[in-house]
Amino acid sequence: MAINNKKSDNNKNTNFDDKKFKYIIYYAIIVTLVVFLINDYFVNTEVKHIKYPQFISMVEKNEIKEVQFGTDRIVFTTKEGTEFEKKTLYTGKFQDSETKLKEDLDKRGIPYDKPLPKPISPLKSFIINWILPFFMFMALGRFLFGRLDKKMGSGVMSFGKNTAKIYAESETGVTFLDVAGQEEAKESLVEIVDFLHNPKKYAEIGAKLPKGALLVGPPGTGKTLLAKAVAGEAKVPFFSISGSGFVEMFVGMGAARVRDLFNQAQEKAPCIIFIDEIDAIGKSRDGAIGGNDEREQTLNQLLAEMDGFDSSKGVVILAATNRPEVLDKALLRPGRFDRRVIVDRPDLKGREDILKVHAKGVKISDTVDLNAVAKSTPGAVGADLANIINEAALRAVKNSRTEVIQEDLSEAVEVIIAGKEKKDRILSPKEKRAVAFHEVGHALVAALLHNTDPVHKITIVPRTMGALGYTMQLPSEEKYLITKEEMFDQICVMLGGRAAEEVEFNSMSTGASNDIEKATSTARSMVTIYGMTERFDMMGLESVSNRYLDGRPVRNCSAETESAIDEETLSIIKDAHKKAIDILTENRELLTKIAETLLEKETIMGDEFMKIVKGEDND
Repeated sequence: MAINNKKSDNNKNTNFDDKKFKYIIYYAIIVTLVVFLINDYFVNTEVKHIKYPQFISMVEKNEIKEVQFGTDRIVFTTKEGTEFEKKTLYTGKFQDSETKLKEDLDKRGIPYDKPLPKPISPLKSFIINWILPFFMFMALGRFLFGRLDKKMGSGVMSFGKNTAKIYAESETGVTFLDVAGQEEAKESLVEIVDFLHNPKKYAEIGAKLPKGALLVGPPGTGKTLLAKAVAGEAKVPFFSISGSGFVEMFVGMGAARVRDLFNQAQEKAPCIIFIDEIDAIGKSRDGAIGGNDEREQTLNQLLAEMDGFDSSKGVVILAATNRPEVLDKALLRPGRFDRRVIVDRPDLKGREDILKVHAKGVKISDTVDLNAVAKSTPGAVGADLANIINEAALRAVKNSRTEVIQEDLSEAVEVIIAGKEKKDRILSPKEKRAVAFHEVGHALVAALLHNTDPVHKITIVPRTMGALGYTMQLPSEEKYLITKEEMFDQICVMLGGRAAEEVEFNSMSTGASNDIEKATSTARSMVTIYGMTERFDMMGLESVSNRYLDGRPVRNCSAETESAIDEETLSIIKDAHKKAIDILTENRELLTKIAETLLEKETIMGDEFMKIVKGEDND
């Protein structure tokens, strides 16, 4: 069952009711005005104007029955048998002649008086005092609420309506062919798609459709893309809403929207509901002081609805989060979210496949090696790789090329990692020399140790992200485990920049701040998380929180133990620092030679650097 460019029936009915209500208001106002004008016309047609001389003539002929003096006119009625028999007439009033006129009227016995206020008909009074104000305020309120609806993004006049969008197959335009680097995740979701297409073969064996699948992974790995791909493959209605869309300023509206969403879904079954960033409403209720807040009501309603619907009808709930550790246990139990699909950072092959997918719409040279780009981007997610392809295409256009070449992709990788070249930042010769020795110190320590990644590039060209230069290392193969020796050598490489400054200049600069931060974090992890010291053995002193975000550690020890951890971390840092200084002191001439070459060329690639280290350079 597919929907082509249509909204839900509920939205249709809401729009139809709004239009119908608006037309009724306009119709009522028009009818009221017409009735008012017609009534006023007939009332006014009963009174006729005549000229003052004619009035005086009628007074002299004694044809007047009664006269009333108004502020600006004289109103009178005529006797029977006259030209204007039993008609109400009026004429203009002249103050100078009023006294004489009254004398003539007294002489002829014609009664006169000041007019009473003109009586208003009951219909006219009712319309003016009740009908018109009512409809005017209704129209004004409708106008103001309509403006407020647009600003708030949801209906003020329909608080309980959900804000979920329904995407049809043609609107998502995404299938599993558009998702690369997540083969295991796709395999878990393919079964759900197949169940929606062929429910009978699963029903025959007694298998039930999973009620929900939770997509978990770091930002940018393609969780939302996978959900859209499931909708594109299943060809069923796809309800998409963010977790924050349930909770708004009105208490109880979140629970009402959850009910409305599931009611719509059951009417459209088979279908898929996708809740992005479900942690906005699904946070754990453990330790909560207040038990009646809006978010908790919404979560309780979501739990009740997930228990209440029949999965055999084909309603599948997909949710995405990068904070699974904060979700409520009741939400994660089997029968609600039966599957947890890990959408993690892609490996080398996955990165290459992702690059191929994003390169389909870009003109790329046949000489481009996407595998080399994938090797140079360890830890990158799908969003990063898409950005790299786009940056490379922009660079090709900037350099007046009709296709992307390898140089564009290499520069794009560096732009993502370190920022663009900052050409207006000119260093003094002294600073430039310090930066050169600092970067060569990193590279040389990395080259002379056994457990480090190969050096790919050394440069002293400043970048927009604050780096005055950088040394890029790329792994020769994909690694999933790191040994103690490798971690210690990594710390030595990080401290190699400061060590080179001390060896060459016997001084220190602020350029090593980021190196010190990373080295301290790595050394602390060796002590507290990985159990790589004799003093604490395999005792877990810290645990990682927000694994898929910043991965900050949480302390699980006393303050006294914390002091001992600092001492052990400092010991590792000192050992690594001393080792880096020893390596560079022993290779002082090589350090100077490479630094002088870097000062001359500003950038040295990995192959050229290794030739100098091995003594194979032209000199």
